Amino acid sequence: MPFQIIRNDITKVKADAIVNTANPDVFIGGGVDTAIYNAAGREQLLAEREKIGELPPGEAAVTPAFNLDAKYIIHVSGPKWEDVEHGEFDILRSCYEKALSLAVEKECESIAFPLIAMGAYGFPKDKALQIATSVIPQFLFENEMSIFLVVFDRKAFELSGKVYSDVQGYIDENYVRL
Repeated sequence: MPFQIIRNDITKVKADAIVNTANPDVFIGGGVDTAIYNAAGREQLLAEREKIGELPPGEAAVTPAFNLDAKYIIHVSGPKWEDVEHGEFDILRSCYEKALSLAVEKECESIAFPLIAMGAYGFPKDKALQIATSVIPQFLFENEMSIFLVVFDRKAFELSGKVYSDVQGYIDENYVRL
C-alpha cells in the first residue's frame, strides 16, 4: 500500500527518509525533534543541522540519518498556528511538498512523516491531518513511493481513523502515556 497512516514512534519506523519537524533556528526543540535527535545521535545530527543554518517556515533540507533505520532525515520547518490569516495552510502544504521533492531527489522508495506543526507550534490536529491527507495522495498520482503518516498520540490516531478506516496501530496504550 503506497500510503498508510500508522500509530507508532517515528524513530522506530523503517523508511528511506524520516521527516523531522525542525525549528527555524538551529537548536533541538521538543517532541518529535528531540526524539529524532536522541535516536539518530545528538552531536552528529546537530553538527549536520548547523551546516544547513536557518530553515525558514515552509522549507526543507536533508541530512544523513546516522543511527536511525533510514538513509536520510528531511528537516522541515512548519508554521506556528496563529489565525489562518498568516498563510499557515500554504506553509504547511509546502513542508509536505518540499519533503516529498527531496525524497524523490534522493531516490527514496519510502518516507515517514509526523503530523507537522501540530505539537508545540499549535496547528490544529484536524487541519494538519487534512492537509497531509490531501498533499500525499496528490503526490502519489504522479510518483511511486511508500508513504507513512506516523501519528503518536490518541487524538491524532482517532482523527486519522475517521479519515482512513485502515489506520494501523503499532503501539498500544501502555506504550503511549500521554
